[in-house]
Amino acid sequence: MLELYTHPMSPCAQKVRIVLAEKSLEWQAHHVNLQEKENLREDYLKLNPLGVVPTLVHDRRVVIESSIICEYLEDTFPEPSLKSTDTWEVARMRFWMKHVDIKLHPSCGTIQWPMVMRPALMAMSEAEREALLAQVPEKPRRERQQRLLKFGLDAPDVADAVSTYRKTILDMETALQQGDWVVGNRFSLADVCLAPYFQTLLQFNWTQLYRADCPRVADWFARCQARPSYQSGVAADFPLDVTADLQQQGSAMWHKIARYLD
Repeated sequence: MLELYTHPMSPCAQKVRIVLAEKSLEWQAHHVNLQEKENLREDYLKLNPLGVVPTLVHDRRVVIESSIICEYLEDTFPEPSLKSTDTWEVARMRFWMKHVDIKLHPSCGTIQWPMVMRPALMAMSEAEREALLAQVPEKPRRERQQRLLKFGLDAPDVADAVSTYRKTILDMETALQQGDWVVGNRFSLADVCLAPYFQTLLQFNWTQLYRADCPRVADWFARCQARPSYQSGVAADFPLDVTADLQQQGSAMWHKIARYLD
């Protein structure tokens, strides 16, 4: 039995859902309402002390951290494989996965959190907001969310987040000169882990970050989107009305992103 604690707009959860779909695995979903901070409730923190999604439970054993979950699924269910047999390419795959975890994910959170999480918190009293954010286990994440709550996309974190996104895209454009996918000619966990962060740009109509001058990245993402695993693991959670609403909100905020581009 595979169970996944997930949220539709979490890039970390999306990449695990892509892996599950690529491997045609059956699983049970448990929706964690991040807007209502269900991820900070005591019962969930017993499963995942970091208070984040996703969390995988396999035969009653818990696996946390999305990249670790992806590799766990790859090792446990090796066919069809999502990594090369070439050890150098596996090292490159893991380089991209680490880059996502330590650089791209925090950057995505910085620009997405004010759009998705901030409105619900702003509807609460100041005391309620402060009490909820005080429960975030990790100090850097807690302090970042406090700044994003206060300033939204005017927070000082946003400039570095946009710069990191843009550099990632430029580095991907260079990597894609060498093959069809980010690491050579094989769709791998590197592509799985990167693709959801382009869903964020798509849903807020911020695709000018790559469409203007990175045609290989644009083509790569189009091919990711065309895969059945992306359609069922990600796109299915974004019906047309939801996408239209998000894109309208994102378009209104584009100037706050664009000001940090050269």
